[in-house]
Amino acid sequence: MKIINLGSKEEACHYVANELLKQIISNKKSVLGLATGGTMVRVYEQLVNLIRINEIDLSEITTFNLDEYIGIDYDHPESYYTYMHDVLFNHLPTWNEEKIHLPNGSAENLQEEIKRYEDLLDKEGPVDVQILGIGENGHIGFNEPGTSFDSLTSVVGLTQSTIEANSRYFETKEEVPEQAISMGIHSILKAKRIILLAYGPKKADAIRKLLTGEITTDLPASALYNHPNVEVILDNNAYLSEKEEI
Repeated sequence: MKIINLGSKEEACHYVANELLKQIISNKKSVLGLATGGTMVRVYEQLVNLIRINEIDLSEITTFNLDEYIGIDYDHPESYYTYMHDVLFNHLPTWNEEKIHLPNGSAENLQEEIKRYEDLLDKEGPVDVQILGIGENGHIGFNEPGTSFDSLTSVVGLTQSTIEANSRYFETKEEVPEQAISMGIHSILKAKRIILLAYGPKKADAIRKLLTGEITTDLPASALYNHPNVEVILDNNAYLSEKEEI
């Protein structure tokens, strides 16, 4: 695991956007694993600009998102389908909608949906570059503390701390969905390369625990130590230890 402090949020986000750009340029049929949340907004803003100035055709790029809420429609203003289109897909006309994949949180049969998504990930993958944020409790995707490292795409319950963190996007805390479909930890680890991005003081405690090197289901992000190609990209506010490579 490589730990890299780039000092500022802007530099950290630029690094991740640039690595996605390089992957797209190197392989016009790349498979990208995408994440949502406040951490990724600036990454996607920078990626849109980089793709525009390089005039890149995205029509053969495949994307998979980590998760989607259960209980709200795909066109709900706070769905991750809406988020991804608002911050990334709608800004670049050459995306192929048929190659954009998110779980369907409104599926009538959720068990069929999670199997469909995992099977599609296996069929179209492996993911070339998977980007991740980290929750304040150390979750990746919506894999909360206690999740087995062998988990595949599944229906998951969100902890109160995650609901609280996500409530800023909804009018009231009561409107925040309590469940989601999420790629499992094993699903995430299938990717060829993983980049975890964290910045700001709210992520410092989770990063401090991650950098101890202890591998435990109490900290889902620690499963990344079991992958051979992981980078953790930080700013000064999230970085509390001396730089090291583990």
